[in-house]
Amino acid sequence: MPQIEYVTLAHHAEAINGLLYLQGSGWTDLEQPIDGDGNLGMLHMGIGVSILIGWNETNRTYPLTISVEHEDGEQLFAVEGAVEAGRPAGATPGADMRSVLAVSGEVQFGRPGGYVVRAFIGDTDGGSARNVSFRVHYPQGARPAGPGGPADFTLPE
Repeated sequence: MPQIEYVTLAHHAEAINGLLYLQGSGWTDLEQPIDGDGNLGMLHMGIGVSILIGWNETNRTYPLTISVEHEDGEQLFAVEGAVEAGRPAGATPGADMRSVLAVSGEVQFGRPGGYVVRAFIGDTDGGSARNVSFRVHYPQGARPAGPGGPADFTLPE
C-alpha cells in the first residue's frame, strides 16, 4: 500500500512536474484577520503532501482524502481524489516512486482553536494516514460579526 511520507502546511502550495513548491511553509499558528466591523478576512492556505508508491504498487489508482477538522472533531472541509504513479523509463527496478500534490485555496476560520489536517490514502482496512495540527488565533479583543460557521474554504478556479 502506498505510504504518505509527509503532510505540511504553507501559505501557498503547488505541485508542478513532480515537484512540490511551498511558500511560507512549516507554520503551526495562524491569525485569522478580522476587520474593525468584525468581518472575517480571507487567508490563503496551502497543503503539501508527498506519497511513496512501491514498485509493485505502480500503475494502479488509490483513493486519497485530505480533510481539515476542528479540535472538537467537526470536519470543516475535505478534498477527495485519486493518486496513480507509473514507472518512468529507466527507473531502477524495485525503486519507490514519489508522487506529490498540493491543495491551495482561500479560507476563513469561524472560530479560534486547534485544527488538524488529515491525509489518508487507500481503503479503510489498510490505508496510510498522516496528520499535521495547527492553531488559529483571533487578534487580541477581536470578535467576528454574526454567528459564522467553523470555516469556509474556496478552491481557486
